[in-house]
Amino acid sequence: MVGQTPAQLLAASRHAVASTSTKYTVRSGDSLSTIAGRVYHNRAAWPVIYWANRSKISSANDISVGQVLSIPAKPAHIPNAPAQAAPVAVSPSAGVTYAPAETVSTSTYSGDGGFASCVIARESGGNSQVMNSSGHYGLYQFSASTWEEYGGSASDFGNASVSEQNQVFDNALAAGGQSNWSAYDGC
Repeated sequence: MVGQTPAQLLAASRHAVASTSTKYTVRSGDSLSTIAGRVYHNRAAWPVIYWANRSKISSANDISVGQVLSIPAKPAHIPNAPAQAAPVAVSPSAGVTYAPAETVSTSTYSGDGGFASCVIARESGGNSQVMNSSGHYGLYQFSASTWEEYGGSASDFGNASVSEQNQVFDNALAAGGQSNWSAYDGC
């Protein structure tokens, strides 16, 4: 590379880094953080993958088995995570009602307003079947023990309908109030 200016050398090095991007096919149980842990040995580097694929991913929790993601070379600086959805306005008089399961999509669901919608936006992005890397599941990201404690069927954990998840959430609210989520989600 004799005879090149520093700017040309920098451009060439950036091109070399960009050309080291690989492809990754999402497998069952994957999340952006598990993929980042696998390819970068740093689960916190998941925003690198998110930003490289933002045209294919509507939210950080929204990847699908079989989806092909671009995995860029690990940068020197990890970018910031995408901003969370804006908090949902909570009306003190808003009642919580849910549509029957057959009229609600089991892939995405945003609730009907109020506290439940805020938790869904923060925990799962509306993906009713998402399982994170620590084993928390569904719209409200229940642990298996919490799921069962509040009436969820152990055999349905990981594959429950939206209406069953809403019922378990309602049971948890009735027993313990909003404190199970509000401290973590800012709802």
